Amino acid sequence: MFCLEESVNKDNEVRLIDLFVESLPLEEYGFIEENRSPLGGRPAYHPSTLLKLYIYGYMNRMRSSRQLEKELSEAIS
Repeated sequence: MFCLEESVNKDNEVRLIDLFVESLPLEEYGFIEENRSPLGGRPAYHPSTLLKLYIYGYMNRMRSSRQLEKELSEAIS
């Protein structure tokens, strides 16, 4: 069985990003999680998840969402 926690090294930068973002009071800063649209469709990503991706991309000099997608796809496989 695949366990994401075991596949990420203890000293990987993503752990620091995760701890940092989780310590922020995002609701106080105006970030709210939108409920699903009454018309259906997929729910929006949680603001903390998007912030973590943004910080990771900034730290690794990735400006495009396609670069981020490629990096994350390679990391997972």
